[in-house]
Amino acid sequence: MKAAVNASYGPPDVVRIAEVAKPTPRDRELLVRVHATTVNRTDCGFRGAKPFLTRFFTGLARPRVTVQGSEFAGQVEALGRGATSFSVGDRVFGFTGLRFGAHAEYLTIPEDGSLATIPAGLTYEQAAPSTEGAIYALSFIRTAHVQPGQNVLVNGATGAIGSAAVQLLKSLGAGVTATCDTGHVELVKGLGADRVIDYTDEDFTKDAQAYDVVIDAVGKSSFLRCRRLLKPRGVYLSSDAGPLWQNPIFVLVTPLFGGRKAMFRPPKHDQEMVRYLEDLIESGRFRPLIDRRYPLEQVVEAYRYVEAGRKVGNVVISVQPSTS
Repeated sequence: MKAAVNASYGPPDVVRIAEVAKPTPRDRELLVRVHATTVNRTDCGFRGAKPFLTRFFTGLARPRVTVQGSEFAGQVEALGRGATSFSVGDRVFGFTGLRFGAHAEYLTIPEDGSLATIPAGLTYEQAAPSTEGAIYALSFIRTAHVQPGQNVLVNGATGAIGSAAVQLLKSLGAGVTATCDTGHVELVKGLGADRVIDYTDEDFTKDAQAYDVVIDAVGKSSFLRCRRLLKPRGVYLSSDAGPLWQNPIFVLVTPLFGGRKAMFRPPKHDQEMVRYLEDLIESGRFRPLIDRRYPLEQVVEAYRYVEAGRKVGNVVISVQPSTS
């Protein structure tokens, strides 16, 4: 089968399209014929081993897993022994996490893994970007225990995480203020934001409103800069370590004082989360934002585009599986 392979760490050019062995499903696993996947910040980070810490998960000298890609949408082609939760022919979407493997024509995943059936009316390209950003956003929301009626600020509402966070928060009944640039104000309003701050015109950290929760979905701020935005027992969460890795330090220190605090919990993912997202998609309360689509053969160009920092929502990779 064809796959996008990187046998070493480095820039996008280390990735090449190659023929690799088609996986065989083990007991209670599914073989999925991939029709669409994505390139996201996580793929870029692990491909380039940035930060260096990622090497402790994927291999110090060279990557143990050479096929990136954590989101997928496709069709169940075969069942491993004992697998009964899905049937051959089912259209499914899901998230492989650090198993990666989605930048290929086929992948295997445990039947109790992070996957669900694609809602009716959704194409593979529309379903593929429904998990990674949304799972991060949902993890932030659940870590902060966001409740209906609370006020939440989302910094960076046009990325995969931020655009999902706005929609998921609104589905919970929270009040949402979101930041973006001038050209995307109407788009973010369309996602459901009650109020939008144009960060090219206004420093959101000087906003007069107080928030129960601040979610920095792009990791470009810090707890110290956002502390004044928080209510006395407000919570700050970020997708990044912040300047000089200060955010993890505040995650450890601030809970000791009982007031405003920084929080972080490594995002977990399971089938319940993906089924939750499936329900939101079916009800029309969540649709992943898609920027561009590339064929698998142009995955290097997709990496370059994502790393340029200009994407709006998600970058989808269309895969045309062969019959072999």
